[in-house]
Amino acid sequence: MDRSGLSRVEERIAAAAARAGRSDAITLVVVAKYASDQELDAVIKEGAGNIGESRADAVVARAARFRDVSWHFVGRLQGNKVRKVRPVTDLLHSMDRPDLADYWSKSEAEPSPVLIQVNLAGEPQKAGVSPDGALALVDKCAASGIEVHGLMTVPPRPETPEDSGRWFAGLRQLRDRIALDHPRVTELSMGMTDDFLIAISEGATILRVGRAIFDPFRNEG
Repeated sequence: MDRSGLSRVEERIAAAAARAGRSDAITLVVVAKYASDQELDAVIKEGAGNIGESRADAVVARAARFRDVSWHFVGRLQGNKVRKVRPVTDLLHSMDRPDLADYWSKSEAEPSPVLIQVNLAGEPQKAGVSPDGALALVDKCAASGIEVHGLMTVPPRPETPEDSGRWFAGLRQLRDRIALDHPRVTELSMGMTDDFLIAISEGATILRVGRAIFDPFRNEG
């Protein structure tokens, strides 16, 4: 099997960070939803250490097989799936409602940290709390013993990558306001294959990239 696009994506991240004058850490989460286990195994062997899944059954099965990486759950999570997903998830990117916080906090062990998913554009087909409701959800999580590390968003599909810039800037500004009351809210999970370079310029600390990494496997020959 040919090599993936992992090294190329990492090079592009480093170059974009340099252009933006950034020296802070940027975490690359390899989103494996559409990858086979064989492709995922190859990427992990190349050095990927943070893997994202958006399907509850898949993250449970894959976490049992691939044990030496950190698992990020990046999809919408139903309350009845929490008991299975929580033990294998190192960071939940999609905390989006108070009842999910209730489910997530019900554990004998300390619950894994979370990111608050914010639906900045108010798109009805997408999950996420409204910007106006984000602080209240952070408060709810904190009161429930859940550590909130930051915010996550999926912006409207852009016609050009630059179109995502205003949404990423909006998430950064919202993070800064919330951090006045919750200083540990620092992370910004934003930017995918089509717009992660713009996300870096707007302060992303976590990128969720799948297609740019796995497409080379499907373009062999």
